Formats: sequence, structure tokens, C-alpha cells
Amino acid sequence: MDFSSAIELGRGAFWMAITTSAPVLVIGLAVGLLISFFQAVTQLQEQTLTFVPKIAAMVVAAGIFIPWIANRMVSFAQDMFGSTPW
Repeated sequence: MDFSSAIELGRGAFWMAITTSAPVLVIGLAVGLLISFFQAVTQLQEQTLTFVPKIAAMVVAAGIFIPWIANRMVSFAQDMFGSTPW
């Protein structure tokens, strides 16, 4: 494996990690922003109020997106092992 192939493999793995984690992280961000807005409006500053709904929303999102994430990862692994020069 030459240097450019290693760089391309690393870039592909990095892009795969970003694209597969993005839906869950974006939902966590959106729920966090909504809860922060609610806390600012009501002046309720409880730390656990932000933690529990964000975790619950991210678990639900992960459950919904698991088939898509698994499909992307299997496809990436098949492409990676199928194009190996050894």
C-alpha cells in the first residue's frame, strides 16, 4: 500500500465516521437548543433538565438510524476489502 492509498483510506474512514454519526448528533443538538430556549424563557436553570431529554432523543434517533448506519458501514467495509491490492 502506498502513501496515497493510505491517505485515501483514512479520508474515507473519517468521512464514514462523520456521516454515520451526524444524524444522531444533529438531533441531540436540536433537542439541546430547544431545551436551552425553554430554560431561558422560564428561567429554570436545572442541569439534569438538559441531560435526560437529550440522551433519550439520541437513543431514539440511534434506534431509528441503526439500519441506515449499518448499511453504510457494511458497504464501506465491502468496498474497502474488495479493492485491497493484496
